[in-house]
Amino acid sequence: MPPGEDIRILLVDDHMVVRKGLLHVLDTVDGFSVVAEAENGEEALYLCQKLKPDVVIMDVKMEGVGGIEATRLIARHHPATRIIGLSTFASKDVAADMLAAGAHGYLLKDVSATELVHSVRLIHKGETLPLPELGTQSEVIPAVPQIHDRSEPSVKMGEQQHKVLALMTKGFTNPEIASYLGMSQPTARYHVSAILQKLDVSNRSEAVALAIRTGLIDADDF
Repeated sequence: MPPGEDIRILLVDDHMVVRKGLLHVLDTVDGFSVVAEAENGEEALYLCQKLKPDVVIMDVKMEGVGGIEATRLIARHHPATRIIGLSTFASKDVAADMLAAGAHGYLLKDVSATELVHSVRLIHKGETLPLPELGTQSEVIPAVPQIHDRSEPSVKMGEQQHKVLALMTKGFTNPEIASYLGMSQPTARYHVSAILQKLDVSNRSEAVALAIRTGLIDADDF
């Protein structure tokens, strides 16, 4: 980061009170700038694509695309962005899942303001945070939306729909997909609807999670 530029931070948590508390702490620190807030993983993916934040503070358990899956996608598509997992779950298993997904540190939500600020600075410098004191019990936290257990689906998808699905995993909206691929918005909506039907899912979040989990889309697809 060039001298004089702030560390640009994205806050991701499905509880507004938590986000506002983090904002109150971080946005008053010299050298920090909270550039956006997201209440779920899908919003986080879109904002990372749009804003390219330096650091993401990511809640673990959220509806739709959860924190672990969002971390995996951000780490894959935006490797320069550093990610801190922030959770109420004092579980080694959960922390390990976040770190395996690509997070660079894991903090509990009872962390002090001083430690949080220090952690953001360390992460931004390229360091990895030491883990807090965690229990050995395994917490059951869905990393992805609840989808019927299945092996990799056998899906016949044309080149155009494959591109649309790849852009969906990057958080693109239907208008953005249409603009990026040079198609009309009704055509983009048609392709998205067809993809949901082919994958047998009910919404975009489930489609994105399933596509990544089963390898339908990888980092080289788009």
